[in-house]
Amino acid sequence: MKILLYTEAEKLIGKSGLGKAIKHQIKALEDNNIEYTTNPKDDYDIAHINWYMLKSYRIAKKAKKNGKKVVYHAHSTEEDFRNSFKFSNQIAPLFKWWICKCYKLGDYIITPTPYSKKLLEGYGLKNITAISNGIDTNFFKKDEKLGNEFRKKYGYKKEDKVVMSIGLYLERKGILDFVELAKRMPEYKFIWFGYTDLKLVPKKIKEAVMTKLPNLIFAGYVEPIMIKSALSGADLYLFPTLEETEGIPIMEACACKQKALIRDIPVFSEWLIDGVNVYKAKNIDEFEIKIKKILNNELPDLTEKGYEVAKSRDVKLVGKELIKVYENVMKED
Repeated sequence: MKILLYTEAEKLIGKSGLGKAIKHQIKALEDNNIEYTTNPKDDYDIAHINWYMLKSYRIAKKAKKNGKKVVYHAHSTEEDFRNSFKFSNQIAPLFKWWICKCYKLGDYIITPTPYSKKLLEGYGLKNITAISNGIDTNFFKKDEKLGNEFRKKYGYKKEDKVVMSIGLYLERKGILDFVELAKRMPEYKFIWFGYTDLKLVPKKIKEAVMTKLPNLIFAGYVEPIMIKSALSGADLYLFPTLEETEGIPIMEACACKQKALIRDIPVFSEWLIDGVNVYKAKNIDEFEIKIKKILNNELPDLTEKGYEVAKSRDVKLVGKELIKVYENVMKED
């Protein structure tokens, strides 16, 4: 069994959560000794398609025409397309139509969570299985030395309380709340990792990113080693996202045993439990209250329980789930 792991526009998506998911797939296949290629001109048994752009659609359609099996990875939904780029809300219905057209080419559809599976089933799609995008727990683990280097690089003192987040410059990532929280709590330091061309986002997001505060840094895109360093050296990982299909950064935070506060949204309901393995907040006022309580050690430390969540989504386990899907696809006539 040989897999075509096809990814269109790798340079464009490489810095996104989708890019991380694809790297995890490669590692999962390698760790489980599954033969694969990234070249659609090679021979293969199953085309595993990760994106919904035109080349990806054509590769999937050609595979079907040639009698190959297709596994389509549904990383995106209409819901997480909204509140992202300029005019995203206006074209969201068209986006939904197009991704459904792509996903229907799959003999099987893989999506990261039961939540996103439910959304896709609501679109009328079938043969869907939920498999986490996974986390490489061998790489993402707490490193005090790297944590100290992170604090030194960004000029944080030992006594500073640092709140970090990760994401593209998108409204749905909660960036507006992040900036507002920095304004409300000047006693804490706030740093956001991630980048989006400001030409692509609405005016209010551009203005948020351009906000000048002595306690706020937009660090831009950094390599995974710096994310690991920040997660090892910050005092709290804040994930104010409004919509996700899974949310790889929260798994990275859990793997690094970083304290975590996330928005209480449906995608997290079945695997991240408030007061058990993370803390949750429903709105900006709750975020402010819980940030202060966590940083003042007024709430129990949940990092060990969070680490258990990360271990349950290790890429090696993801690989075994992928094998099951591939085997099931190959059995079907």
